Amino acid sequence: MLPAQADDARWRDIESRIQYNYYTEDARALAALEDTVAGADAQAPWRDYYLGLLAYRQALLAAQGAAGTVAGSAGQLADRCVAHLSAALASKNDFAEALALKAACALAPLASGSYAPLAAYHAHKDISRALQLAPGNPRVLLIDAISDYQLPPSAGGNKERALTKLRAAVAAFEVERRDTGRLPGWGAAEASVFLARDLLDHADAVAARDALESALITAPEFVQARRLMAKITSG
Repeated sequence: MLPAQADDARWRDIESRIQYNYYTEDARALAALEDTVAGADAQAPWRDYYLGLLAYRQALLAAQGAAGTVAGSAGQLADRCVAHLSAALASKNDFAEALALKAACALAPLASGSYAPLAAYHAHKDISRALQLAPGNPRVLLIDAISDYQLPPSAGGNKERALTKLRAAVAAFEVERRDTGRLPGWGAAEASVFLARDLLDHADAVAARDALESALITAPEFVQARRLMAKITSG
């Protein structure tokens, strides 16, 4: 295997471990990955990107009140995530994936009901730049949709608009799945779960269930998707 291919394989493995621990809501296992990611032998910006993804997943679990969160509050973890992504962007300022993830980090505390207007401003700015650089990137589309879904209307949020954007993100992930070696490659299951949530907000339980089934095909261990599916099936 060529050096670049070996490096990509290493990061795909790290990404899959971060995602698995997030899907299973294993906050302790996520925290234990930090030394592995920080010590990975690779050039910037991937190390900083994946340290950011790790902190993002930890921030989301902290915001959701998941058991075993030991690395700080959602706000502290979100700040750590933003710092890592800022470092990635310092070495590659047109890194659309990092811009989008940085925006997602700023929005992460919203899962606990926390809202900071300045964070929303910076998130909008980063998303706008990411969309200019990579208008068809599924993670960029997803995070743009998440901002519309999670932000209050006073900060530019719009769940109706989010529904259209989430459908576009899900479609973009379907296209991306043809490239099995894509790096990064996370987000398809999350897009389907957010779509399901927005569909439920629009009282479309049948379509929401279809979206969750798609999420669970992609990530059968996704606890959040299973929890939402149980809510729908229990009536």
